[in-house]
Amino acid sequence: MSIKENIERVRENVERACLKSGRKPESVKILGATKDVPASKIREAFYSGLRIFGENRVQEAISKISELKDLDIEWHMIGNLQRNKVKKALDIFHLIESVSSLKLAEEINKEAGKRNIIVKGFVEVNIGREASKSGFLEEELMQSLDKLSTLPNLEIFGLMTIPPYSTNPEDSRKYFVKLRELADKVNSLKTRIFIKELSMGMSSDYTVAVEEGATIVRIGTAIFGERVKCSK
Repeated sequence: MSIKENIERVRENVERACLKSGRKPESVKILGATKDVPASKIREAFYSGLRIFGENRVQEAISKISELKDLDIEWHMIGNLQRNKVKKALDIFHLIESVSSLKLAEEINKEAGKRNIIVKGFVEVNIGREASKSGFLEEELMQSLDKLSTLPNLEIFGLMTIPPYSTNPEDSRKYFVKLRELADKVNSLKTRIFIKELSMGMSSDYTVAVEEGATIVRIGTAIFGERVKCSK
């Protein structure tokens, strides 16, 4: 199937999941996850209707974003962001979905302050409590809320997560429910941080994520096919 056909199929699946859960299809945005996807395929996806794309690595993103600068793309950082790459990340991304620690949040805020800009960001939550993954544990986020809400140049308005890998999409459901409940808990405290976006669900489990409240699904393989490492 072509990239255009794949996007149409993903949209149809999102619509079905929305109808099943009593949601409006327009409440869910599809992000094209483009790790190891060449710029030519991203361009094809853009012409097929996608407008939001996410990169995992700053260095890989720089060349692709430069090559695609003629397109009105909204670029999200969705991979692990090292503090020494924050400056470059703020040069190219519209939104950082992977604010994975208080120290990283403070570094982003500091650099944004120097530029007199407000950076939009999501907190990455390690909802499965996996040692191999970055992100706030639930209790760490709750303990850090006061500090996060005092950062004037970082606007947090979403949560992002990657549940433990499973071949069964239903195994992800409990983690998506947990993230939604965590967002409700954060919002109930009425700090400066109000969670409006939930970025959860990938190619294998995005319909379950939509059923549980995802507002952004990050789709790679289901749109672009199996990845082959690329230099651009």
